[in-house]
Amino acid sequence: MKLTPSALVFSISLAVSLHAAGVPVDTRASARAELQQLVESFKHAILMKDGDAIRGMFLPSGGSWFRVLDRMSLIAVRAKDPESRQINPGSYEEFAKFLGTSPAALQETFDNVRIETDGTVGTVWFDYRFIKDGKQSNHGVETWQVVRESDGWKISAMLYSVTLDDIR
Repeated sequence: MKLTPSALVFSISLAVSLHAAGVPVDTRASARAELQQLVESFKHAILMKDGDAIRGMFLPSGGSWFRVLDRMSLIAVRAKDPESRQINPGSYEEFAKFLGTSPAALQETFDNVRIETDGTVGTVWFDYRFIKDGKQSNHGVETWQVVRESDGWKISAMLYSVTLDDIR
């Protein structure tokens, strides 16, 4: 049997339609929405200085956290402390403690948020500005690696650049 081009297109379209009917709703879209909510929760926890909420957003072990100073910021920091390093490891525990003990009003803004995920693992990437007592102290790019656990999304790794604003 010879199929005409239009019959062939119809057959393929019908097969694709029948296959698509059996595929569940786009899990990537719902996972992206869930990850956007994680971003909003993170911002809110900083604003509320809620270290416990921050702790709950991270895998309890095995993750990484690195702060990387840009070149001009590194020069400025080394002028005060020549032993300063460009790449500084940290942890969500240190950040949570900072939030809980800082007397300053704190805020972080997130712009140009980009989320990629397959519904199981993903990345969140954005431009940030860190504001302390109403004054921007630094800005840069931040990226998270995230994983979905049975109780929701958790941050497994964080890497962010730092451009100090008070040196410019």
